[in-house]
Amino acid sequence: MRDEYEINELHPRKNPYAGKLKQQITINLNADTVAYFKSMAKQSGIPYQTLINLYLTDCAENKRQLSISWS
Repeated sequence: MRDEYEINELHPRKNPYAGKLKQQITINLNADTVAYFKSMAKQSGIPYQTLINLYLTDCAENKRQLSISWS
């Protein structure tokens, strides 16, 4: 019995996105912050969780430092 596909003939390759897999976490955000990203999501047509991820990714890639003033 022959398989429908011969895997070696398909020239399989590793998933190019495997190194960029996302990690699911739970995070508490202010309601106003979520509302802000949901509003941006409506305007852009991009899901709000994706927008949050894009923003945080940009911060990490550009090594942005948080400046906090408690006064």
